[in-house]
Amino acid sequence: MLNPIKKTFQYGAQTVQLETGAIARQATAAVMVHMGDTSVLVTVVGAKEAQGGTDFLPLTVHYQERTYAAGRIPGGYFKREGRATEKETLTSRLIDRPIRPLFPEGFYNEVQVTVTVVSTDKESDPDIAAMLGTSAALSMAGIPFKGPVGAARVGYINGEYVLNPTYKELANSDLDLVVAGTDKAVLMVESEAKELSEDQMLGAVLFGHEEMQTAIESIKAFAAEVNSTPLAWQAPVVNVELKNALKDAFAASISEAYTIVEKQSRYTRLDEIKQQALAQFAAEENPQFVADDVLTAFEDLKYRTVRDNILSGKPRIDGRNLETVRALDVQVGVLGRVHGSALFTRGETQALVTATLGGTRDAMIIDSLEGSLTENFMLHYNFPAYSVGETGRESGPKRREIGHGRLARRGVQPMLPSPEKFPYAVRVVSDITESNGSSSMASVCGASLALMDAGVPLKAPVAGIAMGLVKEGDRFAVLSDILGDEDHLGDMDFKVAGSANGITALQMDIKIEGITEEIMEVALNQARGGRLHILNAMNQVIANARPEVSIHAPTYTTLQINPEKIRDVIGKGGATIRAICEETKATIDIEDNGFVRIYGETKGATQAALAKVQAITAEVEVGAIYDGLVSKVVEFGAFVTIMPGTDGLVHISQITNERVANVGDYLKEGQTVKVRVMDVDQRGRIKLSMKDVSNA
Repeated sequence: MLNPIKKTFQYGAQTVQLETGAIARQATAAVMVHMGDTSVLVTVVGAKEAQGGTDFLPLTVHYQERTYAAGRIPGGYFKREGRATEKETLTSRLIDRPIRPLFPEGFYNEVQVTVTVVSTDKESDPDIAAMLGTSAALSMAGIPFKGPVGAARVGYINGEYVLNPTYKELANSDLDLVVAGTDKAVLMVESEAKELSEDQMLGAVLFGHEEMQTAIESIKAFAAEVNSTPLAWQAPVVNVELKNALKDAFAASISEAYTIVEKQSRYTRLDEIKQQALAQFAAEENPQFVADDVLTAFEDLKYRTVRDNILSGKPRIDGRNLETVRALDVQVGVLGRVHGSALFTRGETQALVTATLGGTRDAMIIDSLEGSLTENFMLHYNFPAYSVGETGRESGPKRREIGHGRLARRGVQPMLPSPEKFPYAVRVVSDITESNGSSSMASVCGASLALMDAGVPLKAPVAGIAMGLVKEGDRFAVLSDILGDEDHLGDMDFKVAGSANGITALQMDIKIEGITEEIMEVALNQARGGRLHILNAMNQVIANARPEVSIHAPTYTTLQINPEKIRDVIGKGGATIRAICEETKATIDIEDNGFVRIYGETKGATQAALAKVQAITAEVEVGAIYDGLVSKVVEFGAFVTIMPGTDGLVHISQITNERVANVGDYLKEGQTVKVRVMDVDQRGRIKLSMKDVSNA
């Protein structure tokens, strides 16, 4: 007999129910979350012991959407779900980021979170239900976890913040922000916005954090009712003797190494010091300490050295102060044949970014729970191993690449023109050719430059900057334009993209147990100064889109035809439109209302296809003169084709100004003649004349 435990609470406009004890009972913890008609099953399995040699937290989060949740059968040959979609990958990252910092230092037991959407109302994104379910499952699993975590989506509609807006409401919102945190502090933010101010963005974060307290308290009560048995785990004991010995011997050398500006030279020197430490404290013939312990203590000493230097007011690794942006180099038009290109370099981070324009048929079709969606804008981010001086296996895009690409896309997309004003499919590719911090923000800058170089009329240029944080107790320092080492050894990765008018994208990840309103406000304001500095450098190279698209890009034109003429353009079995496309090398898209888009590889191809469509769809004009083709000769005159599918009659009396006895003496089938339209009667019959045509 199943005896599930349930907890229900009101969360904004929706009722949330947490349930456990009925499904997946062999998992360490399992929670079914019902949020309206959306249901998400979350399971957590935690290993009782860590595998030997593991020195990191092996946490994995798998978010998956079952198509049956929306009452659909998957497409494709096999009719079952395949590899993770981009949406599933991004949501997996969204869940992972706020929970990872809440596991204690030294906890290396494997933890796997599996999140399955089993029902959806198609009105709201299941990600908030998934995050709440994950928080509840981890809180009741007995695993050491400093939660629970709350999560909320925040919209900004008509000047008001809205909690957990639906898809329909988000369509009219200036903001789509997801925030997660504990009862004390914010842990993660992911958002896109329509040029909102720093104060508006901060207000949205604080609004979401305040509202999520209801969910946090309910999860606490739910976990307390379950009353699971805690895992028998104790934090590893710090070897104080090794720590002090290593500090005395190598702290000065490490501190000096972190004054080396060039990344690879710095890494080489730090590796030399590490080998010296191993030789001194873990020599094979007479080891004083275990080698793995020495390596761990060495990494901790590096961590402490960089942080102490920053908090004590010393220059940063490359000699900058807290607010200075690295040297910038901005170039556009660097590749001859592509539609738009840019090379954006900031310090030792570099992005080669291209923009490619295509027709509407090149748009990406996304198969989601809500149905098929069409995306006219794509941004793909690639991070090859050579960008950090390493070898690596080249494969498909990994979670990080998908996440960074989506962040850059969020930063640029609000500035794109509407499809009605610019009916192209647009693909941006950012290839990171060097990396030492914030390549995703370099991608934002490069994308803005490449799009303008391609002639895409952006509403405004966009730039991005990554902020860092070092916090010890009440002391903290916010760093502008962080290096890779500052990201790795710091407490925050805070990325802000936007125009001169406001923020378009914001992403924040915290490695500690949250940050305060004061820190967020400092970071936002400092980021604005850095963003404007970068925009100024970009504007000196290209401040507005080129007046026309690249000569190598496809050209397009549009026209409106009578919907009744659509069948004439398409022809029997598509023969007519196919022949036009093959002859002109253009593509033609026709909507049901008669709106026609024509794309050609060259302007000539576009105009040739346009002329053929106009010839088919043109309306006969009384008094106009046409070049016609005699299609049939009869005793009383001749039928002349003046447009494709449109014939008129030249009566025998209208052939010449003199009396004609035999039509065949003047006209032959296949002959080209000039005719004037005399009349079109109510039945659509066309009367033609060859008289006085030359006087028209």
